[in-house]
Amino acid sequence: MERHLKIATYNIHKGMSTFNRRHTLHDLKIALDSLRADLVFLQEVQGEHRRRAERHADWPDQPQHSFLAGDHDHVYGRNAVYHGGHHGNAVLSRYPIVGWHNLDISVNRLERRGLLHASIQVPHWPVTLHALCIHLNLRSGDRRMQLAALIEYVREQIPAESPLVMAGDFNDWRHEATRTLHDGLGLQEAFQQVHGRVAASFPAHMPVLMLDRIYLRGFTVQAAEAHRGLPWSRLSDHAPLTAIVRLNEPALAAA
Repeated sequence: MERHLKIATYNIHKGMSTFNRRHTLHDLKIALDSLRADLVFLQEVQGEHRRRAERHADWPDQPQHSFLAGDHDHVYGRNAVYHGGHHGNAVLSRYPIVGWHNLDISVNRLERRGLLHASIQVPHWPVTLHALCIHLNLRSGDRRMQLAALIEYVREQIPAESPLVMAGDFNDWRHEATRTLHDGLGLQEAFQQVHGRVAASFPAHMPVLMLDRIYLRGFTVQAAEAHRGLPWSRLSDHAPLTAIVRLNEPALAAA
């Protein structure tokens, strides 16, 4: 039974370059495919943008989450809706997604945010894998309220013995989320487990801010990497993160 997963998280900046001068979707798909991830968490995914579709002759006919998913199963949570389009989070999975839910965790009208929860059945695993894709607000007070909502949701909706991956753009420049999620849910951050600190991922051309995270429960982290330099620095304003993890024995025994 295969117990390893490769996880990726990436804020794709709506498929546009850092200053919105060009769209990056075709190169972005090639780069994402090169990661060979089993489970991909995407933020700022453009479900629709009619003006950009009209402006760019090679804009894909499919929504971005469908275009980038390829053969992967996928779900999309619409968070921000505006004239001519909408964007949100997406989860792409090599394995079947057997259920999903998008929870509105917005705390103001300017930043529309959501928690996208996908339930995934990995072949031959006797337990369901729960994947939560997150994008939190810029203000620390807003993030504290959103983290409280995340903790409440997980406690109510996900069994404590189930393996859990929570990943995304936490905008956590004050470094509060890791302790909050550890104390509230027993989650461990992948990069901190391997490297002793969380990863710098923003801005993509010279990452200094540690905004993106991969939190885990029920797994052992074997490797974690922030993907910097080309081609990533030309594809978005964030750098993607990946982690290779192994399902723990207790998660199997609990089944």
